[in-house]
Amino acid sequence: MLSSVIATLPPVPLAIALAFLFGIIARAFSLPPMAGFLLAGFALNALGVRSNEVIKEIADAGVMLLLFTIGLKLRLRTLARPDVWGVASLHTFGTAVIFAAAMYGLSFYSRGLLGELSAAAAVLVAFALTFSSTVFGIKVLEERGETNALHGRAAVGILVIQDFFAVAFLTLSAAKAPSPWAPAVILLVLLRPLLNRLLERVGYRELLPLFGLFTAVVVGAGAFTLVGLKPDLGALVMGLLLAPHPRAEELADSLFGFKEVLLIGFFLDIGLSGKPTFEHLLIAAVLVVLLPVQAGLFFVLLTRFRLRARSAFLASLSLSTYSEFGLIVCAVSAENGWVAQDWVMVLAMAVSLSFLLLSPFNVKPHRIYERFRPFLKRFESSTRHAEDLPLEIGDAAVAVFGMGRVGTGAYEYLARRHGPGVVIGIESNLEKVAQHQRAGRNVIHGDATDSDFWQRVHAAPHHLKAVLLAMPEYRSNMYAVQQIKEGDFHGFIGALAKFADQARMLKAAGVHAVFNMYAEAGSGFAASVDAAMAPAARPT
Repeated sequence: MLSSVIATLPPVPLAIALAFLFGIIARAFSLPPMAGFLLAGFALNALGVRSNEVIKEIADAGVMLLLFTIGLKLRLRTLARPDVWGVASLHTFGTAVIFAAAMYGLSFYSRGLLGELSAAAAVLVAFALTFSSTVFGIKVLEERGETNALHGRAAVGILVIQDFFAVAFLTLSAAKAPSPWAPAVILLVLLRPLLNRLLERVGYRELLPLFGLFTAVVVGAGAFTLVGLKPDLGALVMGLLLAPHPRAEELADSLFGFKEVLLIGFFLDIGLSGKPTFEHLLIAAVLVVLLPVQAGLFFVLLTRFRLRARSAFLASLSLSTYSEFGLIVCAVSAENGWVAQDWVMVLAMAVSLSFLLLSPFNVKPHRIYERFRPFLKRFESSTRHAEDLPLEIGDAAVAVFGMGRVGTGAYEYLARRHGPGVVIGIESNLEKVAQHQRAGRNVIHGDATDSDFWQRVHAAPHHLKAVLLAMPEYRSNMYAVQQIKEGDFHGFIGALAKFADQARMLKAAGVHAVFNMYAEAGSGFAASVDAAMAPAARPT
């Protein structure tokens, strides 16, 4: 009876309703909403709803915008770092060998789908399992405000290199042979001056996000589709072309709401991918058991490339899922007859289960690291990555964490009032650090969410009397407060918040003063105007 009623309902409104319901439930259990969206897809599947072109188009558009905004924040020199391309290459090879050997070995003791797996098919399925989810990894980093931290940039770079591997496979496979005109996409570089001028003239309102949609979906994805290349890669390339522009970050921020809503379609589509059998679920569960191997290999490789245990652990945790690109690789292999069609459903289940399993671990990864820190630090190399060296705060009495627009304003005010030697700025984005240093500000590279950083601050003699947390993400500010309170710092703590409930929770955590950006902007504006007015003009 219920299924017949469900069948009469429009699928898209029903999908939106269930996505909202399961998203709220996930939030109530301190899980990221994307875990709820994935469960909503499975619920729709169980109710007899199937994916359709509308949901698939929404999902594709969401992934395109995600890669476009990542391109806007990515620098090509990040991809050239050995800890990025080296780790991505070695991990792909190592994981493929380990997984292929494990599955082919199990085939001798199994029946059914796994028992029929040939050596060549085992290698292809293992290759599909080497990829980490771009959508999942970047989403969890964005939610924690860590895309610009060292481990965040390393993880994003590795994901991009993996995507290039997937595109290369799809290009070389018979099913994805590109057009002879494919090399012509290089000419998109010639559009950069025109796009830069357009970006300068679109203003700050509706034309800004529309320009982003046009550049990502029409220019980038459209051009790559015309020559038989993956449209997602075209969106990423256009983001990379616009990344040096001063308004690139502003453009990415304007697309945030669009991207978040459209990506709901991606998670729903995963859950709607088909009806699994018990055998599919059983094999997928076995593959999920192998996830610690994937995570452990990432961790070992990153520490061998001189990242600290904390940076390596956080990057590895965000990369420890199976990927939507791996699902595509498997689907193409099935189309070509290289693997059985059932393996596509197995990988869809493995991807889904990996998302659900890793979501809780990525909510509070810093606490997990803190618990296992003595063991994990044994893997650190004797030398350090150039961006992961210990930091000293000198004689500064006030530290401003997060040197964005608000943090920079706070730094300038304190420097004028108390002298430049009294205040120090700490920023996780290395490029911003260089910009501030060129402007003459006392700014160093560091991460307020780094428990090891606070351990060093507490252990070393210092003159720090006040800490201002001006990072844009509430979770980052809250975790920094927790780290400060766990040490012996008894000075003044100020923090930034965007909403009233965040301000209340920060105060409850021990923050002495919270500045609510939206609530107090008006009073700050009025105070500035009142101070600038002549006494005779002031209201009495």
